[in-house]
Amino acid sequence: MRYENIVIGKFIDRPNRFIANVQINGQQVVCHVKNTGRCKELLKEDAVVYLQHCLSEQRKTAYDLIAVRKGDMLVNIDSQAPNKAVLEWLIKKHPFGEDMEPHSEVFFGDSRFDFMLESKTSDRKLYLEVKGCTLEKDGIALFPDAPTERGVKHIQGLMDCIGKGYEAAVMILVQMKGVSCFSPNYETHRAFGEALKQARKKGVTLLCYDSIVTPETLIVDSPVEIKL
Repeated sequence: MRYENIVIGKFIDRPNRFIANVQINGQQVVCHVKNTGRCKELLKEDAVVYLQHCLSEQRKTAYDLIAVRKGDMLVNIDSQAPNKAVLEWLIKKHPFGEDMEPHSEVFFGDSRFDFMLESKTSDRKLYLEVKGCTLEKDGIALFPDAPTERGVKHIQGLMDCIGKGYEAAVMILVQMKGVSCFSPNYETHRAFGEALKQARKKGVTLLCYDSIVTPETLIVDSPVEIKL
């Protein structure tokens, strides 16, 4: 996926989870943070950040915070970006088969999943939930960075799909390059990690990929080893 009108800035502080104060060309501006997670290891004072200038008079803020420089890494923190990048990947790469057509935001029971892929030639269906990962420690990608009961519910819903005879998968999209593996963040939310373990035993496919990140783009790239 691609952004337009990207500018560079310097992070000042984050008064709440929705907004941040950023310096752009010597001027302090308020921007929208497109990630309600903690991101404390990323959004530090004087961190280099990349913002999208949004040309709309209906907005309260003129900028969206898109990415953060962390040492040699550039980390995309836009929580809406993974689904867009994964949809492009599904259409271009056909990871589940050439005849599988993706549909976005599909309900199954009381769960709404990011995608349902449906065969054009058979009755095959696969439900897919995408989780964007922005937390990295010592080269290990970790999810979640805050407790996520919603995430646990999604995993349980995917197991229900398996029980009804459909296929199901979880895809962790690491929104950076340079990680060695992925692991659930048991310290932050053990229940999510345990749910992943149970889901794999039930037949849910677990996937993890890293991303090519630039200030203007987020592209699904290479598989990452999963360590549960």
